[in-house]
Amino acid sequence: MDSLRKYLAEIIGTFVLVVFGCGTAIVTGCSLERPAAYLLTALAFGLVIVAMAYSIGNISGCHINPAVSLAMFVNKKMSLQDMLLYWCSQLVGACGGALLLSVFFNPADSGFGCNGLFDNDVAKSFVIEGVLTFVFILAILGVTSKIENGNIAGIVIGLTLTLVHILGIGFTGTSVNPARSIGPALFKGGEALENVWIFIVAPLFGAALAAIIYRFLDPSSVTKKEKKEEAKKEA
Repeated sequence: MDSLRKYLAEIIGTFVLVVFGCGTAIVTGCSLERPAAYLLTALAFGLVIVAMAYSIGNISGCHINPAVSLAMFVNKKMSLQDMLLYWCSQLVGACGGALLLSVFFNPADSGFGCNGLFDNDVAKSFVIEGVLTFVFILAILGVTSKIENGNIAGIVIGLTLTLVHILGIGFTGTSVNPARSIGPALFKGGEALENVWIFIVAPLFGAALAAIIYRFLDPSSVTKKEKKEEAKKEA
């Protein structure tokens, strides 16, 4: 039953992220030519994380992002089975959110909150998404590594997501979250769907790299289980 609650929490959290994050981008017509709309969209994504962190964080950890779950798996903080089920839950939530948005907005009439290539260049877009995700995940791993940070973790993570959006929206629309990209792309179709693989692979790559480097920067993040296994090998 506890596991089901976790997966349901991830569905709800990712649903809310897509509805309010992508929904704000659609409503405001987020673009560099409209600074207020641009900043509102960045804030919307960040504020969703703050809201969800303090509502479902104690249930599922509020990953609502496959890249976050991958980082936790790499750092041995969740099992492979749990990560895959989190991924499924996040995809269900993202698709549900995109479905609701499609009721109010015609995907063909707007960008529908989808991500796009920067300068029509796959390599540049991949690097941008990888770097943005790396910074986002590094912040998550750092602030959640200490129990005493529990009260502020949601705020720090939300502000960091806002930060990467402020820079990234002008390049790719900012994904750093495969589920958030897949949901809208499925309904938008066309070029958005053709290019969505970049916004799956690049964030996962950035997340894995951040997890590996953080383990080096902060050896104390190694779990007790790993330490026991290492001690057995040495013996």
